[in-house]
Amino acid sequence: MTDTTQTVPEGPEIIVIDDVSKRFVVRKDNSLKERLVAFGRGRQHREDFWALRDVSARITAGTTVGLIGHNGSGKSTLLKVIGGILEPTSGTVSHRGRIAALLELGAGFHPDLTGRENVYLNASILGLSRAETDERFDEIVAFSGIAAFIDTQVKFYSSGMYVRLAFAVAVHTDPDILLVDEILAVGDEAFQRKCLDKIRSFQEQGRTILLVTHSLSQVTELCDWVILLDKGNVIFEGEPNKGVALLRENLEERRLAEGGDQAGIMGRGKILGARVHRAGGDEHDPVVPGDDLVVELDVEHYDGLDNWMAAVQIDSTTGQAVYGTTTKRLGLHLDRLTSPRTIRFTIKDVRFGTGKYFVNLSLMDDAGRHIHDLPQVASFDVPYYEFAVGAVFAEPVADDLGEVALTGEQRS
Repeated sequence: MTDTTQTVPEGPEIIVIDDVSKRFVVRKDNSLKERLVAFGRGRQHREDFWALRDVSARITAGTTVGLIGHNGSGKSTLLKVIGGILEPTSGTVSHRGRIAALLELGAGFHPDLTGRENVYLNASILGLSRAETDERFDEIVAFSGIAAFIDTQVKFYSSGMYVRLAFAVAVHTDPDILLVDEILAVGDEAFQRKCLDKIRSFQEQGRTILLVTHSLSQVTELCDWVILLDKGNVIFEGEPNKGVALLRENLEERRLAEGGDQAGIMGRGKILGARVHRAGGDEHDPVVPGDDLVVELDVEHYDGLDNWMAAVQIDSTTGQAVYGTTTKRLGLHLDRLTSPRTIRFTIKDVRFGTGKYFVNLSLMDDAGRHIHDLPQVASFDVPYYEFAVGAVFAEPVADDLGEVALTGEQRS
C-alpha cells in the first residue's frame, strides 16, 4: 500500500501518471516444435504478466526522483512508459517539455554506424535538428572522452564507450526531463563522477530527473523523492531515507523466503533486540569524538548453531558504510548458540564527523551468510563541528607559508 502520509514536493507538475498498467504475454512453449504443436490451442500456452498495476504518481518540476525496488519490480518498465518507449496497457502518462532517456546500453545506436554518425542519429531521436547537433558536436565528443574512436563503428566499442557517448549526447540536448536507468553503473570511476557532476548541474538548473539505480547510496545522495515498487505496485512514495530503509527490509524478507532449505535451517536464528549508546551515557545522548560507542545485541537460535558470528556496520545518511566489524575479525570464539545471549561491541575512541549515523546489526554463520539482519536498528548524532565536514573527525590547522618561488614546471 502506498504511504499516504508523505507530501508531494510543491511546484508545478511536469509528469502525471494516472492508473498505468502494463501487461506482457509470456509464452510457455520454448522450442519451435512446441510452438507448432501448440498453434491454435488458444491461450493455454501463454501467460499474462503484469509488470505494472494501477500506478499513479505526480512528479514535480525540478525534483530528482528515484524509482527503486528489487529486480522485476517494474521500475524500468515504468521509466520506459514515461519515456514513450512502451505503450501502457491501460492508464495514461502526460508530461511537459523535452525528454532525454538513457534506458538501455547503446539504445538508439546502430552498430554498423560510426560514433560520429550515431551522434547525429541519436540526437535526432532526442529532438535536435542537424544544425543544433553541428553546433554541439564538439562539446559532445569532448564530454565523452572518446574522440580517438569517434569515426569507428560502435559495434567495436566497449560497454564503457557506449555509455560515454550515449550520456554525452543525452545531456547536450538540453532536456527538461532526464530519464536514467542504471547507466551510471557502467564506465570507470572518473566518468561516473563526471556524470554525477552533470546531474548535479541539471539539479541546480531546475531540471527534472528520474533515476533507476540499485545504488541506494546514490538514491539518498541525489534524490528529493522516491517511488518504491514491488511486483508492479507502488508500496511507498516519499522521503528517500524512509524508502531505502523499507526496500532493505523487503529485500531481507525476500532473501529469507527464497533461500530454500538453507534459509529454513539458518532462518531459525534471530536478533532479539539491540542497544546503542556512548559509554556511560543514555541511548539518545549525542556521541562526541573521543567517546567509546557501545553496541549490544541479543541473539538466539532455536535449533542450536555452531560456528557463527555477530556483525555491526555503521552507515552515514547517504547509505555509505563508514565502519564495520565482526566477532570473527576480532578473534572472539563463540560457543554453540542456543538460548538467548548478549554480544557487546565496544568501539573505542570514535572519531565520526558531524551528522547522523545508522547502526545495522547481523547474525551470520561462519561463512558470512546472513541469518538475521536488523538494518538501521538504531541511530546516533554527532554534534556540529564548524571547521570541517565529512565522516571523519580530525582537528585541522592551516598555515600561510607566504610567497614561494615556483619553477616553470610547477606553474604549468
